[in-house]
Amino acid sequence: MNASQKELIKATIPILKESGEVLTNYFYARMFKAHPELKNLFNMGNQANGKQKSALANAVLAYAENIENPSVLIDVLKGIGAKHRSLNIQPEQYKIVGTHLIASIGEVVGEAATQEILDAWTIAFYQLADIMIHLEKEMYQENAAKAGSWNGWRKFVIKKIVQESSEIKSFYLYPEDQKAIANFHAGQFISVQVFVPELNLLQPRQYSLSTAFNPEYYRISVKKETGIAPNPAGMVSHILHSKSEGDIISISAPAGLFHLEKDSQNPLVLISGGVGLTPMLSMLETNLNAIQNKKTIWIHGCRNESVHAFKNQIIDIKKEAKHLETFTFYDTIEEEDTSNQIIKGRVDLDKCKEAILLEEAKFYICGPEMFIKTQYEALINLNVNQENIFYEEFGPQLINLN
Repeated sequence: MNASQKELIKATIPILKESGEVLTNYFYARMFKAHPELKNLFNMGNQANGKQKSALANAVLAYAENIENPSVLIDVLKGIGAKHRSLNIQPEQYKIVGTHLIASIGEVVGEAATQEILDAWTIAFYQLADIMIHLEKEMYQENAAKAGSWNGWRKFVIKKIVQESSEIKSFYLYPEDQKAIANFHAGQFISVQVFVPELNLLQPRQYSLSTAFNPEYYRISVKKETGIAPNPAGMVSHILHSKSEGDIISISAPAGLFHLEKDSQNPLVLISGGVGLTPMLSMLETNLNAIQNKKTIWIHGCRNESVHAFKNQIIDIKKEAKHLETFTFYDTIEEEDTSNQIIKGRVDLDKCKEAILLEEAKFYICGPEMFIKTQYEALINLNVNQENIFYEEFGPQLINLN
């Protein structure tokens, strides 16, 4: 891409800021009309609620703003690539996306989208596609080289289902072929694929693995979401909650960049909201099994006791792990609660600051978008180095705080 083409890309930044979501909304409608089979790869819940469109609009804008040096986006691109690997995205699908994105720019922007601008965006998109395809090729190769791993989808049997709270169930997944399964880093996720009759589509969702690695099974712990038709949000969780022991689902091999650093000796501060505790539980169990003397702080917030999953497991772990200190926040507390083990209100790190401000500590945050932003800002206000803060949000990446 030459200098004049880069200038043309930068000239479209005001248009992208003003009309980015209109453009991406048009783009998805156009692409799905031409290639309805791609709906099986996309989370149609996030299509309906607009999150996927916002994420794409933000990504296109970020790429335009950094067209002089797109390498600064590499960490974000790696995160997208990890999810793409879990969904078995293939290089030829980038050509489909490129064709419809460039056409959408021309059709939405109109006369302002000159042929020179369209040509520049074509070069820019395929430059980005080449970066993504290369990253994902490496991920596929690395994944295929792991013992017990696989690319694409593999069938697993739900051998056990456990009700963890009023709205969260755990599913113990064993490989149908009874062959070995791949190890994973604590904090990673798998993609699950189920058929949704209401949409007449296969639908993928990502769920964090909620235990330390066990060579016999994977476990995910799924909140039954409250989305109702015609909004597809929550449809997959409802289907999973209706499953029975012995049912079969398809899953991808573990993936994701949000995980404990291998062999790290740093103290850990694990901060979660709601079902965001699932990757933290995997981290906690892994930490317990591997390093008994590493200081770990567990901070969790949820609405009330009825939705508090794994409460007893955390109590049991605390009994045998002297390095563990816990703080639990409930939005509401029953009047008869006299344990003094629960802090009323939303998670407030100021109430834990004496415990969490540990030298060289690593901070992990998982939960809804606003929860992450609030806790991240609180850590920054406590003078925590942002390089020691890691987070994962539910759904498409809409925030970039580091």
